[in-house]
Amino acid sequence: MADFTHFNEEGRAKMVDVSEKPETARTAIAHSSITVSKEIYDKITNNEMKKGDVLAVAQVAAVMAAKKTWDIIPMCHPIPITGVNVTFSWEERQEDAYQLNIAASVKTKGNTGVEMEALSAASVCALTVYDMCKAVDKGMVIGPTYLVEKTGGKNGDYHRSEQIK
Repeated sequence: MADFTHFNEEGRAKMVDVSEKPETARTAIAHSSITVSKEIYDKITNNEMKKGDVLAVAQVAAVMAAKKTWDIIPMCHPIPITGVNVTFSWEERQEDAYQLNIAASVKTKGNTGVEMEALSAASVCALTVYDMCKAVDKGMVIGPTYLVEKTGGKNGDYHRSEQIK
């Protein structure tokens, strides 16, 4: 078990000690999506959903999720997040289906990365859209959700070579 950093001497899970790792600038961008009906697309883009401005609420939820990732993912460290941004783009999938693409970027200057924070932000953003629109149609589909890129740290940079649709 000595080669596995997330296990203690008894073979039980532990949070890795990152105190000796160098502090560097780190970023991560994650993608998620939610496919919705034309009716939901029209209501979101015309700001006609009864629960309010869907994308504004989803963006705030994403920021909150990034900040609280360490609360919900057991082995994540509480880290000082220096920035979170979420962007949206629409893509027509079929005549009656639209995909909302979500890009969540997170930054820190620290001794551990922010990949999980970016993935949490993108996921919760999509879940919030679902929650705000489910009264109209529960047939929405979330995903895929994946890491697009990360920078900083001893393992270096990662850039996904292709986008998943």
